[in-house]
Amino acid sequence: MRKPILIGNWKMNGSLQANQALMVRVLPRLRMFRKSIDLAVCPPHPYLFQVRDLLGYTGIMLGAQNASGFVSGAYTGEVSATMLQEMGCRYVLVGHSERRSLFGESYHEVAARYRSVLGAGLTPVLCVGETLEQRDSGRTDLVIEQQLQAVIDEVGLAAMANGVIAYEPVWAIGTGKTATPEQVSAVHQQIRQFVAKSAPEASDDISQELRVIYGGSVKAANAFELFSLADVDGGLIGGASLHADEFGTIAGALAEASGILAGECETS
Repeated sequence: MRKPILIGNWKMNGSLQANQALMVRVLPRLRMFRKSIDLAVCPPHPYLFQVRDLLGYTGIMLGAQNASGFVSGAYTGEVSATMLQEMGCRYVLVGHSERRSLFGESYHEVAARYRSVLGAGLTPVLCVGETLEQRDSGRTDLVIEQQLQAVIDEVGLAAMANGVIAYEPVWAIGTGKTATPEQVSAVHQQIRQFVAKSAPEASDDISQELRVIYGGSVKAANAFELFSLADVDGGLIGGASLHADEFGTIAGALAEASGILAGECETS
């Protein structure tokens, strides 16, 4: 059975004071679900030490927003996956749409970063998704398959079982728009179907063990409906993860949608 996972992506937000205040408020709520769903937060790189210490032994994991495709060397401004591993990270976002669109990360570069994260023993969270123009022109499936294929070509299909795929329609990130449940379900099914048909043999099929999560203006108001979809294993949450009550409610929605009664969750 695939364990649900919820990841908060703080993007380029935060300060020492704001981070402290957020963690003090949100951690007691998240701890209620820590044995039922996997939980992680991804602060900006400068705050990894602080957030790691604040997380302590809560069972909530630390993540990073990106990692270099290089192990070490003269790559000014880059941060290697081995450095993140030493910092205590467990998850690393790879290929977020903002990295692809704003900073020009190519399919090849994203695949190299994915390989680097795996090589450091961390869990890559591969972000895939289409723009509004690509959706309107009927190219959603093609775009996502190309994004997946680049990583499969780089690391092999079997290695992807050690990662997470996050479907984030670019047109629904930070826009207030959200894909309909029917749209989300269709793409998640398509991702699993593509992974299944990429397997050389039936025994190599990892499509049903691979965690596929959704991100794209997920809020407390729509989280339960989205997380109740059969092929959705959790969420990658952007702006809402910066608000303790909102993020805590979203975590509860994921636990509830996964068939976990709040009364059965740890309250200590």
